[in-house]
Amino acid sequence: MGNMHCKALQYAGAKVIATDVFSKGPDLEEVDEYWQMDVTNSASIAYVLEEIKRKFGQLDVLINNAAVNDMFENPQLKLEQSKFENYPLEMWRKSLDVNLTGVFLCCQVLGTYMAGIGRGSIINIASTYGVVAPDQQLYVDREGNQTFFKSIAYPTTKAGVLSMTRFLASYWGPSGLRVNALSPGGVQNQQSDWFIQQYSSRTSLRRMACPEDYAGAVIFLASDASSYMTGANLVVDGGWTII
Repeated sequence: MGNMHCKALQYAGAKVIATDVFSKGPDLEEVDEYWQMDVTNSASIAYVLEEIKRKFGQLDVLINNAAVNDMFENPQLKLEQSKFENYPLEMWRKSLDVNLTGVFLCCQVLGTYMAGIGRGSIINIASTYGVVAPDQQLYVDREGNQTFFKSIAYPTTKAGVLSMTRFLASYWGPSGLRVNALSPGGVQNQQSDWFIQQYSSRTSLRRMACPEDYAGAVIFLASDASSYMTGANLVVDGGWTII
């Protein structure tokens, strides 16, 4: 989805800088610059801000897209480890560090600069699982066996992102900096046919999203088309949360 956000903004005429914790970035045809950045390290973020100011003059839009979604290394232990009763503390802390503290630090460093110049738009990528609880039935296979549980860390941190969005929108409103959230639904990405079928049946539109489905929402929130919108959560989920 991050690459698609970049494509959408570049299509709309923006100069796009992508960052990631990895040194090798996406295809540079999709972005104007790619810099390595650790969202959990304020010095790393501050360095990127100085590079942006040096090369582009100022920063107008920030999309906080970085997040971790639990990956259990041992398939044999996935079911047991994903249960709330057994969920590893180190996985909980890693999710908090990236999904919540990462958004906090990027807003603190980059958002403070944007508020200082008196304009801009911050888009925090949340999730439908920050709005409603996970449907654990989705992770049951054709034979009726629970394969794993959607663990507690992801929905908890995404709900925190929504609360942080509202706080910052109120806090920075007088400066002219807008802060909104985008809550996407599930994106089809090489899941099993059974999962796609089960997920699609839970949506009003009877399908999962493709990354392109969020391009319009990103451009809307980034641009002056949403100039009187702040503190909002734009839910784009095919009707998942209304059923």
